[in-house]
Order: sequence, then structure tokens, then C-alpha cells
Amino acid sequence: MSITKFVKLVTYLTASLMVLALSGTAPATAAPRSAAAAPAVSATGAWQPPLSTRGRYIVDAAGNRFRLKAANWDGAQGSWTGSGDPADPADHHAGQDSHGIPLGLDRASLSQLLSDFQALGINSVRLPFSNEMIHTTAPVPDAAVAANPQLRGETPLEVYDAVVAALTGAGFAVILNNHTDTSRWCCGIDGNERWNSSQSTGQWADDWVFMARRYAANSRVVGADLYNEVRRDVLNDPNWGLGDGHDWYAAAQLAADRILTEADPNLLIVIEGINWTGLPVDGLPHDRPTLAPVRTLSHTLVDAHKLVYSAHFYGYTGPRHSGATGIGETSDPRYQDLTRDELYQVLADQAFFVTTEGKHYTAPVWTSEFGVGAGETGTAARTWFGNITDYFADHDTDFAYWPLVGWEGHDDWALLRYDTAGHRYGLLDSGDWRATAWDHLMNSPSRTGYIEPGTTWRMLATDHGDAVQSLRVRAGGDWDSGAYKAVCPDGLRLIGLAHSGGRGLCTDATTGDLRAAGTAQTVVTDERYVPAGGDWASGYTKLQCPAGQFVIGYSRRGERVSAVLCVPARATSSASGRTVWFDRSDNRPADGAGDDFASGAYKGQCAAAEYIAGVAFTTRAGSTPGPAAVLCAPVPS
Repeated sequence: MSITKFVKLVTYLTASLMVLALSGTAPATAAPRSAAAAPAVSATGAWQPPLSTRGRYIVDAAGNRFRLKAANWDGAQGSWTGSGDPADPADHHAGQDSHGIPLGLDRASLSQLLSDFQALGINSVRLPFSNEMIHTTAPVPDAAVAANPQLRGETPLEVYDAVVAALTGAGFAVILNNHTDTSRWCCGIDGNERWNSSQSTGQWADDWVFMARRYAANSRVVGADLYNEVRRDVLNDPNWGLGDGHDWYAAAQLAADRILTEADPNLLIVIEGINWTGLPVDGLPHDRPTLAPVRTLSHTLVDAHKLVYSAHFYGYTGPRHSGATGIGETSDPRYQDLTRDELYQVLADQAFFVTTEGKHYTAPVWTSEFGVGAGETGTAARTWFGNITDYFADHDTDFAYWPLVGWEGHDDWALLRYDTAGHRYGLLDSGDWRATAWDHLMNSPSRTGYIEPGTTWRMLATDHGDAVQSLRVRAGGDWDSGAYKAVCPDGLRLIGLAHSGGRGLCTDATTGDLRAAGTAQTVVTDERYVPAGGDWASGYTKLQCPAGQFVIGYSRRGERVSAVLCVPARATSSASGRTVWFDRSDNRPADGAGDDFASGAYKGQCAAAEYIAGVAFTTRAGSTPGPAAVLCAPVPS
């Protein structure tokens, strides 16, 4: 990342409003190759893969906090700026031709690089790649790996393999990052604006399955960062939930689902917010939504403990500032123009509200890019860097600096720079003004040790299709063909419904997994299981589970309730239930647990120590045929 990224973006957007968006043909699928060997014992601290999440924290297999103290080792995503001669280093970002592989392999051996990484104190590496890199069959030039002759004759993907194996063998956690479609420097009008700018969404998801499978045997490859800085192209904005070809929310859900079910169920799934919408012109709508849309529409994965959200922050950009100077520059403040208090509030509003416990969107937030130049002399930029690293330190934030490696005399943003003889410069040497802030960030007090499992809340959204997030239910096939269906992830039960719009809320509150072993389930489409004398919603159609079962899913045809899906409980209770009506107003617990899982709709929700045993609705003319009441029964003690 550099200041040129957004300058390019806004320049092209402003000057080319009527130009057709770039398109391209995705390369052919490459044949899979065996995964890298299992890593050696960690040299970066004791932690046990795989990683997962508990509330706002990432934890290892033992349940101990694993804070991502990371940096970005870029290059494999491409460095050509898109103009001039691709063979001329001057036409690559910062004059650095990466040859489509991680930077620095021409100047320093892998062993030296890894030793220097460890000296920085990082424990993980975000490793960008392009889809083009995956399919490139030509070997890299010998000069690109001059300091690592064992890599001569390898393709870019094979070099990437070697880097992954070396990093994980030294104990680092590796997060794969799909940074670009084409091997071009990001982030302008370059064919890389969206995951599907130069390829189809299906091809993009196929490539993710390929990459996740490739490293599935390497347990220290811990995450899939789905796409970098999703943004506007010339004609279209990305969106969060509209259900069209530009819907980043839906595309991320699709890729996450395929990765976890077809490739590697152990990976963290990292979903970045939207980086830019609109045209950067005063008076016209423009914005950096970041993670703000998560507040009303969050992801629910088939594993409820694999989701990490991500955001990027640079001083020269702003909450509504593209980062440009000159063409495309607006009067909006940059982050570095804000006071410390203003910056802290903006960071909370744009991203870190997601770490609030007890919400349907609660997840770790990883700032997977931030940075500044070693040669920066501006007071505002230097102050901003101190302020944002203080924020990360004070709020115990997961982070990844951009970039990790660069060439001496070229990219002074890099933490480590190497000259042609392999001599190292940068943060580990005296005189780098960034060292004070970096040391504070790396050494500030942090939550460590065992993280107790807390209550999980997850949203179900059938806005544009199914949301069947239970693997056990999926194995049983389509339980209501033709209807939009929603089912809670395994281990969670349904606890709330919206009167309209098809949203639901899942939880494991007070009891954990309430479901009995086995695959038994009951699809309820009529009142056959309502006991005699048990009319808990008079005048309404009641879909009630058989005795000893509870609701984990529901289906709808339009707004009308179609069916509920019930499964046996591992324990039963003879206590009677209570009716919760929500056809005319919200009816939710006073503590607001789970938060607003269906913004703009009436919602009904059982108490934390209850489960849903039935759903009532009406088909009377003039009435909304969505859920109107639920039967809430006490969780067995």
C-alpha cells in the first residue's frame, strides 16, 4: 500500500466517468500440487493451531488468546503499475519489480528474512497473492530469486509454496490474502476493484477452494483473507446485501462457505469491509463504509467461530476522504487531520464497534493494513501514527503493518529494506522514528491466556436466498424445496424471529448445544403437533415442534411462513411455555442481547434461558403472513 493507491483510484474515477469498466478473462485452472510439509516447532511462541474465535478474541486450539501481531509480505499480488513497460522496474510500484513473488528473495536468503521477521516480534504474516499468480506457468527469472538459488526454475505459485513452508516452519501463522485479480499494483481502476472485476464470482471462489486445499495439511496456514479493499469501478459501486453481481456481502458468504465445506474447515475467514463507494467530488455522494454495514447485516458461517472482520486505516485517507491530492481531493478531513479523540471515535464507529460483546455481529477486528514512511517528516502524519498505534495498544487490537519488506532506496514504508548486497535497513536499526510507536504497540499489555467461551449470537438472513448454516441439516438434503430456508449453525438454536423480511437470531445462551446426537429432524408444516388444549396463539396458524424438540430453522415463501425445522433436544422439560407476540411492536428481552438482528422490522425473541418451540402466523387478508408470535419454553436444567 502507498499513497499512490488512492490517488490513482480517484484520478481515474473523476476523469473517466463514461469509460467502460475494465474486464478480463480469468486464467485456466492450474493442476493442484501437494501441500507444504507440516511445520516444525514454533520459534515465535507456544501456540496450537488451528485458530478460532471466542467473542472479540482469536484463540488457539487450547483456547488461549492468539493476538495477530502481523505484517504484510507483499509482492505476489503484482507490482506493475499498469502503464509503461512491465519489464522496466521504473514502471513498478516504488521501482520494485516483484516478478509476482514476495519481495526480497533476490536480495536476502529466506533464513535471513525469517530471522529478521522474528527480531521484529511479529507472530504472523499476511501473504498477498493474485488470481493471475495461481495460474501463471512460466518460471520466475533467475534474477528474481538470486539470493535463494534453490527456487530457480519455479513458477510464482511454487515460490509462494516455498515461502509459506518457510514461514510456517519457523512458527509464524500465515494468512492467505487474495489481494488482486490480475498481477497489477492495487488499488485504482485496474481490473482489481472487486473480486469479480476480471473474472466471474464462480472462478474466484474456485481459486479460493484451490488455495485452501493446497495448504490444508499445513496447520499453521490459519486464515483466508478473502479480498482486498473492495471498491468502486468506473460505473458501479460495491454493496453490502443487495443481492446483485456487486454484492460483497453475498460473495464473501459464498466463498467462506465453500472454503469451510470443500477445502479446509480449520481456516479463519477474514472479511474486509467496503473500502470506497461514490465519486470523490465535493457535493456528490462518496464514502468509505468500512465495516459500518455489519451493524445491520452480519455474516454467519457454517462454523460460528471462524469469522474475523477486517479494516484498513492510513493517515492520508479519511472517513470520507479518498486520499488524493489535487484531482479527486475533497474537503473531507483525512484521518491525520483529526484530533486524537476524534480519531478514536471514528475508529470505533467505522470498525471497532464490531468487537462489542453480545451482538449478532460480535467478532475480532483485524486492522490488516496500516503504515507510514520512515522518511515521513510531516507533523500530522507522524502524530497520526502515534495516535493509531496507541489506539491499537490501548484496545488490544489485532494488526498487520504494510509493508514488511522493501528495497533500500525505493519503498521507505517497509519495516525492513534490503539493498542489492543483502544489507538490511529499517526499523531494527537506530534512527527510524517509527520505532518508538512500534515498540509501544508490540510491548503494551495484552489479554493473554485462556479465554472462557462466552455466549454466541448469530444472524440468519434470507434476504436473497437460503441461509442453511447447519452441516448436519445440509447432509439431510433440501427439507423445503422451493422455499427460502434458514437454519442455525450446529451448536446454536433459534431464539428470535422478525415479523417481516425473513431474519432470525441464533444463540447458544445458557446451555450450549441443546441438540441431541443423531440426525433426526422434523419438518413441521401444520398444527398436528399442537396438543389438545394447547392453543397458545388463538386464531393463528401454529407450527409447533413435537414434544421434546425445539426449533433450529424456518422457511418462507415470500413473507409467508412455510415451515419450521425441529430437532430433538438432549434433555427435555415438562414446564409450559409462554407466548411472545411481535406483530405490532418489538418484544425482546430488556437487555437487548443479540442486538437488532432485523433493522426496521418488528422482532420477537425468547429469553436467554428459553428456546423456541413453535411459530404462529396468520393468512388473514390485509395481515402480514410472517411470524407473529413464538412459543418460548424453558431450557431444561
